[in-house]
Amino acid sequence: MKIPFGTISVTEKSKILIAEILESNRLSSGKYVREFEKKFAELVGTKEAVALSTGTDADALALAVLYDFGAKRGDEIIAPALSFVATGNAILQAGFTPVFIDVDLKTLNIDPEKIEAKITERTKGIMPVHLMGKPADMDAINAVAKRYNLYVIEDAAEAHGATYKGRNVGTLGDMAAYSLYVAHIITTIEGGVVTTDNADFAEILRSLRSHGRACKCESCVLNTASAYCAKRFNYGDNADIRFIFERVGFSSKMNEMEAAVGLGNLDIYHDILNKRRENLYYLIEEFKRFSPYLKTIEKESHEEIGPHALPIIIQEQAKFNRNKLVNFMEKKGIDTRNLFSSMPTQCPGFGFLGYKLGDFPNAEYIGENGIHIGVHQDLDKDACDYIIDVVDEFLTVNETRPGIHGTH
Repeated sequence: MKIPFGTISVTEKSKILIAEILESNRLSSGKYVREFEKKFAELVGTKEAVALSTGTDADALALAVLYDFGAKRGDEIIAPALSFVATGNAILQAGFTPVFIDVDLKTLNIDPEKIEAKITERTKGIMPVHLMGKPADMDAINAVAKRYNLYVIEDAAEAHGATYKGRNVGTLGDMAAYSLYVAHIITTIEGGVVTTDNADFAEILRSLRSHGRACKCESCVLNTASAYCAKRFNYGDNADIRFIFERVGFSSKMNEMEAAVGLGNLDIYHDILNKRRENLYYLIEEFKRFSPYLKTIEKESHEEIGPHALPIIIQEQAKFNRNKLVNFMEKKGIDTRNLFSSMPTQCPGFGFLGYKLGDFPNAEYIGENGIHIGVHQDLDKDACDYIIDVVDEFLTVNETRPGIHGTH
């Protein structure tokens, strides 16, 4: 059996829209991008959503908004040491200095008890990551942020559909940044989106994604309908608003064909979410039998996990290493990914920041001993049972333990 890490659902509606878009010759950001933004905001429960070219850009542009509210280049953003490298890259690309905090081994998320000690007069925000779709401890994080007047930008790249104490992830901070990459629950193939309730933030995001232009209407008549723009020459004498650049910006627009794929995904979102969550929760429950050798995250009563993937962490009692487990699983057809790294100490590109191995022991342990596998909507119960049987077979051989064969 083959168990690929991810899949993509391209609906018939998306295919029809793409054909229409190609026929129209209007391929860059336009009416379908705006429709996707409105529907995404409605789904998450925010007033605004701004579509972008990648999830990394979503992180970076959300942070860059802070320059309009007093932040200076080189100011500090607090983030977990463990995440996909895009989180750290985005902080640096936005011109800020990342200040990393170790994670909790149980949740894989930033340890809120360690945040306060790292706050300085240069700290401007906190970027918690809902890793593997498991919500971070947002009450504790927001309490610290409120105490020190800091902005909170959720990195919700993997957390589509996650809820925390009855509220949707994506509504828990000042802004939230989502990835719409091909393997995610909602995809536009490539893409990202920022959600917020703050209209000023959204306006600045629309400027930032188009080089910092002064032209930042919610729906651009030039892009959506090739219509006359009454604002175009009202900026000042001999000035065209499309060529006035109010801030240092990015080139980060989503195109119409990507939006078409996203609109199709939104139509079947609940089907995708429910199937993936069914797979994830089944595997979480089944993996309990592999203690004390392997561990995954737990679902807590106050949350619903965004079913991005199943993390698997080799425990200290195990006699085997990650490579041995991965090689076995891959030979059996189960696609795996490492569970990221401690960005400041296990990613060479961050070496200039001056951190050293041992500074983030929990993140480093996961970086050495963690993997994740797919739980996507194309997998059925037989596929999930196959995963369990393969892991059991591996442990039976490598830990000389009784097997559980025959339970499936």
